[in-house]
Amino acid sequence: MANFSDLYKSKLTTPDQAVSVVKSGDWVDYNSFTGRPIVLDRALAKRKDELSDVKVRSTCTMYGVPEIVKVDPTSQHFVYNNWHFGGLDRKLADQGSCWYAPVLYREVIKYYEKHVDVDVAFLQVCPMDKNGLFNLGIQASHARAIINKAKIVILEVNQNMPRALGGYNEVVHISEVDYVVEGDNPPLPQIPAAVPTDADRKIAQYVLEEIEDGSCIQLGIGAMPNVVGKLLAESDLKDLGAHTEMLVDAYVDMYESGVLTGRKKKIDQHKIVYTFAMGTQRLYDFIDDNPICAIYPVNYTNNTRIIAQNDKVMSINNAVEIDLFGQVNSETSGIRQISGTGGQLDFITGAYESQGGKSFICLTSNYKDKSGKAISRIRPFLGNGTVVTAPRTSVEYVITEYGKAIMKAKSTWERAEALIGIAHPDSREELIKAAEDMGIWRRSNKL
Repeated sequence: MANFSDLYKSKLTTPDQAVSVVKSGDWVDYNSFTGRPIVLDRALAKRKDELSDVKVRSTCTMYGVPEIVKVDPTSQHFVYNNWHFGGLDRKLADQGSCWYAPVLYREVIKYYEKHVDVDVAFLQVCPMDKNGLFNLGIQASHARAIINKAKIVILEVNQNMPRALGGYNEVVHISEVDYVVEGDNPPLPQIPAAVPTDADRKIAQYVLEEIEDGSCIQLGIGAMPNVVGKLLAESDLKDLGAHTEMLVDAYVDMYESGVLTGRKKKIDQHKIVYTFAMGTQRLYDFIDDNPICAIYPVNYTNNTRIIAQNDKVMSINNAVEIDLFGQVNSETSGIRQISGTGGQLDFITGAYESQGGKSFICLTSNYKDKSGKAISRIRPFLGNGTVVTAPRTSVEYVITEYGKAIMKAKSTWERAEALIGIAHPDSREELIKAAEDMGIWRRSNKL
């Protein structure tokens, strides 16, 4: 039997020695989400004055501001790029310290195969097992693609990383690794569910009306999808399944209440399928070494043809705003990037192609601006610079606290009528006037 322990020791080094391989002009990939390196990032930041134009790429910054950004906030030495923005990333972008890279999430692995250079990869992983394998933790996503493309692979071991069973492409062997460092073993970031509003709860109730026994659930990020999960856990529905990109605490609620069994799934039966997880320690403990959970790379979880193989896929996602044509913005505030395209369009498409499937875009009817003025999230048209996350041709259900509207198979005037009917009552007359001016309102329209 191979002595993987000796191979491990031969590759074990200090963070400072490991990052010495990085050269000016290199592309360095930090792994995604909770797999972002900590001690390697700190060691690389110490080399600021001897390096220039080092481009670093990650996905959704966790564990606080990266050290390379702290020491170089104006990106003179390190240019920090991101496939998806969280709350911290948008703040860093506002100060010119983080740059967004648009991505259709199901395609990101192919980006690495066709378009992306990786000189050095830093990945936070689980400790090596007796077979010489490091589990990549709760962010399979595109981690394997990073490793496959990298010229040099450096692992940072975290004893607290949950061991996420697959699926496939959830491990890397010691023979494929150039260097190993043993990290600070930080606990994983805790992401409690946002506190839902009364409007969130009302929207969730409308969604619940559309879900049947045997449905396969995908929940997006945010308070409202989490409320749907909680309500599902408390419902009398039977044999729900799970196929999602992001695993959150609500799935634990559904599983422990007995409503989520996966018995009716056509593929990955009895398995909770996901590509990354973010939540509380309760979720991380649930995932750790649990064969019920199956982590896959994102080109499996978000592949529309794979999604559609399960019946009754229910895709439940938030949005920032929607216009009267049915175009959905889920990622920007004007030209300011606040989130990312992610996999919303992947699941909207996959759910619609699923037998009996449905996709839901959920948003409150309005919000308050800084002055306290109510602003409608249903707009005549998206403003200049606003990004379209889901085109009007893809959107099926739109839900606010005032009801449900179906976009599929509707003409422009029917779409306008349906959306105005679920807008906040205070905004409806203004929206009708705008629809008339835009030529998408018939005089016979009724709300």
